[in-house]
Amino acid sequence: MEHKNIPEIRFSGFTNEWEQRKFGDLIKEKREKTKIENEDTLLSCAIDGMFLNSEMFGHFRGTSNVGYLKIKMNDLILSAQNLHLGNANVNMRFDHGIISPAYKVYSLEKVEPNFMNAWLKVGSTKNFFERATTEGASVCRKNILWNDLYKQLLSIPSFSEQQKIGSFFKQLDNTIALHQRKLDLLKEQKKGFLQKMFPKNSETVPELRFSGFTNEWEERKLGEFSQDTFGGGTPKTSIKEYWSGQIPWIQSSDLTKNDLYGVLPKKYITETAIRNSATKLIPAKSIAIVTRVGVGKLAFMPYEFTSSQDFLSLSNLQVDYNFGLYAIYKMLQRELNNIQGTSIKGITKSDLLDKELVIPTNVEEQQKIGSFFKQLNDTIALHQRKLDLLKEQKKGFLQKMFV
Repeated sequence: MEHKNIPEIRFSGFTNEWEQRKFGDLIKEKREKTKIENEDTLLSCAIDGMFLNSEMFGHFRGTSNVGYLKIKMNDLILSAQNLHLGNANVNMRFDHGIISPAYKVYSLEKVEPNFMNAWLKVGSTKNFFERATTEGASVCRKNILWNDLYKQLLSIPSFSEQQKIGSFFKQLDNTIALHQRKLDLLKEQKKGFLQKMFPKNSETVPELRFSGFTNEWEERKLGEFSQDTFGGGTPKTSIKEYWSGQIPWIQSSDLTKNDLYGVLPKKYITETAIRNSATKLIPAKSIAIVTRVGVGKLAFMPYEFTSSQDFLSLSNLQVDYNFGLYAIYKMLQRELNNIQGTSIKGITKSDLLDKELVIPTNVEEQQKIGSFFKQLNDTIALHQRKLDLLKEQKKGFLQKMFV
């Protein structure tokens, strides 16, 4: 059966094959340069989109921006060296600005900007650019052979179909950006609540409190938070039978800095492995704290687990476990600056258990604070999942809506 030049998914009413056009026929290079310092807003082009230079770097890295290229809304920006990695964008964000002459700037001649912007993000577009590269100083610094690139053929539909596709992806990008903003806002709110709902250093009352609670908080050592503590160990990796069980074994890299509940173990061990190594079976509802590589990361473990030697785990907690988790998180943030070490920063078991925290003596207040942060954490995780799903959907649509 003859292969037709049409995408897998299409808007109704369009049936014609897509036409092959030379890439160079769709664009026209612009070389308008600045003549004075700081003539316009300094911009950067990255794999994730167009940014203010200050958003990317926090400062201007060159000595002068005279001779920088002027760009306008809907201009195409291509990187001379990282194009095969996806460093290409249509400027859909800024009315005008200036960009390093390390890029090339084009006006779009016979192609709809949103369509072109979506095509740039299709996975196979990287191969399109890579076919016109030559080896540079390193694998990721391949140089573009511009004339070869301009001659390459690109499949595009009629202008009205381009508009439909472009508009669809613009809407999807707006939805993704909206979810990203919501997620960022929630994370900022969480940061603010953590500052206000726990007492500041050397204070015993928080700034923000649930009504009905007035007592001062009391000082406790971390060692008083639990009845039992557990270290960890690594069963011999050369004995494959040890690693074919169903008991979760966690290592520092399984934990993320900010999601205190989101541990997905990547390895599972057998009971034999526990018997023949220093690792111990740790009860459910424990708090695992990284004390060596990645020191300061921690997580609440709702199920039984084992861990590497980089952990100290607190079990049979004497405080509300959600509250305890965030109280320890706050304490570690404060104390991490003081942790000494050479190549691996770390903290000993006795030093960690000796750390002091202030806590409400009223268990109900602990529960209210713990429940509040758990709920906030779940909301953030939900928004993160929605965002990840939208990004996956976009990837799928990009694959199926282009030839």
